[in-house]
Amino acid sequence: MNATIEKNVEPGFYKTIIPIILSVFSVYLTIGMMLGILPGYIETGLKYNSIIVGVVIGTQALATLLTRSYAGKLTDTKGARLSSRIGGTLGIITGILYLTAALFSRNAATALTIILTTRILHGIAESLLVTGSLTWGIGLVGVEKSGKVMTWNGIAMYAGIALGAPLGIALFKTTGIESAFGAISLLSGLSLIITHKLPSLPVDLSHVRAPFYKVVGKVSGQGLGLAFASIGFACISSFIVLLFTQKHWGNASQAFMMFGGCYILVRIFFSSFPDKYGAYAVALISLIIEIAGQLLIGFAGSGSIAILGCCLTGAGFSLIFPSLGVMAIKKVSPQMRGTALGAYGAFFDLSLGIAAPVAGLIALWYNYQMVYVFGALSCLTAVLVLFLGEKEKADTKKTATVYNSETINNNK
Repeated sequence: MNATIEKNVEPGFYKTIIPIILSVFSVYLTIGMMLGILPGYIETGLKYNSIIVGVVIGTQALATLLTRSYAGKLTDTKGARLSSRIGGTLGIITGILYLTAALFSRNAATALTIILTTRILHGIAESLLVTGSLTWGIGLVGVEKSGKVMTWNGIAMYAGIALGAPLGIALFKTTGIESAFGAISLLSGLSLIITHKLPSLPVDLSHVRAPFYKVVGKVSGQGLGLAFASIGFACISSFIVLLFTQKHWGNASQAFMMFGGCYILVRIFFSSFPDKYGAYAVALISLIIEIAGQLLIGFAGSGSIAILGCCLTGAGFSLIFPSLGVMAIKKVSPQMRGTALGAYGAFFDLSLGIAAPVAGLIALWYNYQMVYVFGALSCLTAVLVLFLGEKEKADTKKTATVYNSETINNNK
C-alpha cells in the first residue's frame, strides 16, 4: 500500500519541484560564474590584493544576510511567487551592471565601485529568489517533504556553483569578460520563464507574526552550526582559483567541479540519512569529513591532493544544510516558514560575508594554503557548537523529567 502511494506521489512531486529547482540552478550558475572569474579579474585585471578580493566576494553574502528579514517577510505576506520573481528581475539588472563595470576596466577604482554595488544587488536578488523558491516549493508539495525540497534545492545551488565557475572561466578566456557578464542577465531571465506557469500559494495575513529577531533566536543553534561549517565552502569559493594560480597547478575549474560533484552525489544517495540516523549524528560525521578535506588542501603538495580535499569538503558539507534546516523550520508555524528559512539562511550568509575578508587577510599575512587551515578550525568550532547544543538539550530534558516526577509525587 505505502509503495503504491509513494509511486503515485513522486511524479507529482517532481513535476512541481523541477521548475523551481531549475530556476534556482539558473541563478546559482550566475553566482558560480562570478566566483570563477571575479577573483582573478580583481587581482590581475584591476591590480588589487587578496583582501579586496575577499571583500568583493563577501559583499554579496552580507547583502543577502541583511535582506533575509525583508525576504522572509515579503514571502510570508505577499507570496513566494512575488519574492522569487523580484529576485529574478534584480538578477537581470545585475548582469547589466556587471557589463557596465567592464567598460571601466581601465579605471580600476570606478570598476571596483560598480562591482561592489553590483555585488550588493546580486546578494539581494539571491536572498529574495532563494527564500521565495524554498517557501514556494515546500508550500506546493507539503511540509512533510521539506527535507526533500531542501535537498534538491541544495543540489541546484551547488551544481550551479560547480558548473558556473568553469563556465565563467571558459567564457572569459574564449570570448572575453563581457560575454560572461552578459550571461548573468540571460540566465536570470531564464529563471523567471521556467516558473511562469506554477500556481501561487495562498497568503494567510491573519496570523500573528513573531519579530525576525525572535525567529533568529529560535533557529540560532542550528544556524551557528551551519555558519561555522560554511566557512570551508567560503574558503574554496573565494580563493581556490588564486591558490591554483599561485602554485601553478593548472586550471582550478576541476576543483570547483569535484567539490560540486561530490556535494551532489552525497545529496542524491544519502539524503535519507538525517531521518534514519538523526540530524546530530549525520552533521557530526559530515563535519569530520569536511575538516579532513580542508586540511588536505591546506597541506597539499600538488593539485591532485588539493582536488581530493575539495572532494571531501563537498561530501562533508553536503548534508549539513538539510539536516539542521529541517530541525529549524519545525520550530515555527507554517505561516512563519519563509521567515524561519530566511533567518536560518542568514547564518550561512553571515559566514560567507565574514569568512571571505578574514581569509583574505590570512592569505595576505601567510599564504593561500593557510586559508584552509582556518577553514578546518572553523569546522572544528562547528563540532563544538553542535556538542554544546546537544548537551543543553539533554540537560533541559533531564530537568523537565525531574520536575515532572516531583510534581507527580507532590500531587500524590
